[in-house]
Amino acid sequence: MEIGRNFFIFLSALSGLLLAIAFLPAFNFITRCPLKSSRVADLIVTNAVIYTSDPSFPFAQSMAVKDGRILRIGNSSSLQDLMGHGTQELNLDGKVVVPGFIDSHVHLLFGGLQMVRVELRDVKSQDEFVRRVKEAVRGKHKGSWVLGGAWNNELWGGDLPAASWIDDITPSNPVWLSRMDGHMGLANTLALEIAGITNYTEDPVGGTIIRTTGGEPTGLLVDSAMKLLVPWIPEVSVHERRDALVRASKLALMMGVTTVVDFGRYFPGSTPELVWEDFSDVYQWADSTGKMMIRVCLFFPMETLSRLVDLFQATGRAFSQWIYLGGVKAFADGSLGSNSALFYEPYMDEPHNYGLQVTDLDWLRNMSMESDKSGLQVAVHAIGDKANDLILDVCDFVESSNGKRDRRFRIEHAQHLAPGATTRFGQQGVIASVQPEHLLDDVDPAIKKLGVDRAQRGSYLFQSLLSSNARLTFGSDWPVANINPLGGIKTAVKRIPPGRENAWIPSERVSMNDALNAYTISAAYSSFLDNDLGSLSPGKLADFVVLSADSWETFVEELSATVLETYVGGIHAYP
Repeated sequence: MEIGRNFFIFLSALSGLLLAIAFLPAFNFITRCPLKSSRVADLIVTNAVIYTSDPSFPFAQSMAVKDGRILRIGNSSSLQDLMGHGTQELNLDGKVVVPGFIDSHVHLLFGGLQMVRVELRDVKSQDEFVRRVKEAVRGKHKGSWVLGGAWNNELWGGDLPAASWIDDITPSNPVWLSRMDGHMGLANTLALEIAGITNYTEDPVGGTIIRTTGGEPTGLLVDSAMKLLVPWIPEVSVHERRDALVRASKLALMMGVTTVVDFGRYFPGSTPELVWEDFSDVYQWADSTGKMMIRVCLFFPMETLSRLVDLFQATGRAFSQWIYLGGVKAFADGSLGSNSALFYEPYMDEPHNYGLQVTDLDWLRNMSMESDKSGLQVAVHAIGDKANDLILDVCDFVESSNGKRDRRFRIEHAQHLAPGATTRFGQQGVIASVQPEHLLDDVDPAIKKLGVDRAQRGSYLFQSLLSSNARLTFGSDWPVANINPLGGIKTAVKRIPPGRENAWIPSERVSMNDALNAYTISAAYSSFLDNDLGSLSPGKLADFVVLSADSWETFVEELSATVLETYVGGIHAYP
């Protein structure tokens, strides 16, 4: 009898276990977690509208965080078992939550330095330009450089500035003021003299010294011509650069940006060493001393490939929880505003100018192939339609040489495209890394420099790229434009420039979801960060933003939300 009763108990227990296993999925359909966990969460977000950027589970009400990563996401009741001693509950009263924004193209330390230099971004007249420079000179020691810029000549009618504007007020101080796009700058006469630039100085390959009709330099240097002067500017101290990182990181967090793809202080005319110095002096210092506030994915100048290969092989892509190694960066052309973006047809305002090819194509092709062979991601700046086609050709060459693989080749900016280019982006799997806010500054210059038809046919083709199955990722190019994902989303969705009532090329507007994804999951994918970042999915890092919108409908319809709070790794980082 005893043996029979024990056998019956055994069978009953076994049946119960089998039934529990069979119905286990039903217990978990309301939550995004493989199994119920007995672990206690550090933080549980409740009563929120959480947009996850994860297509398998796009919206949730609650989210649990443990050790900096997302433990579970679902509705409130599905997370109750994770509440315990020490768990912080964050009740958001219906506020919208989105993944931490990823800005896919910034110059982080350069932007931080610019924040305390001469600011000319919103200047709309020659008088105001001169006034601000005069103000900056006041109190400067004799011989000290006056640095800054971000000027946009289109704001005062299009005439380019000249050294003669500021020579009288800067007789004892050399001056260098970069244009907003970083592809042109203005030097005063003293700075030209220090650099030895005269009417006998030849234009370097890939650059132009703007001259008067008599051959005298006006003070303007375009693209690689800047390298004639920039090396004469004293290098900023380590202390200044570290302060710049802190300033820039705080600004990013205020705008909801938790990760940036940083292309460094690398512009036409600058030395590639600056990026490596910043890596060792600033980023590694901040990482080792606990000073990092946002995550960074770093790209390095292509000409320093061998150094990056050695580092990449030693550490892998994730240098630390804060620093990722992205790949290499190169330039194909200049910019539209500086009339140096490379086009098939000439500029309307300069009938003999087609733009500049700033890098030798054979070198670019071979170095891209070697970079790819080493497993590194390749990113190339291309703005004009011809430049973009040249880089698509380079990508095609790399694939035919090295074979098919998940390489995620990037073209930075991709602003003006020839017919058929959007299809090639999709077919070749090339990522279009674009900056929506540039559109606001470029509408009138594009029409002026390209003509209405060319400008409208090929400029900022966001929806065409998406329709061609291209991966679209958004960024700011800060400090060229403001670091402001919510502004970029609004621009991409509406495409209404300042002073206009109607959208510019309305067929190229994108949906709210596509715009959000371009700042989150697509941005993460575009830098091989999607295993850790880009969506609020279990196992990923808990970087998220609380917005002011009280409902999803309000957020989508009004597009006027602001950032209330920013969390990095589940830790409150702003305000």
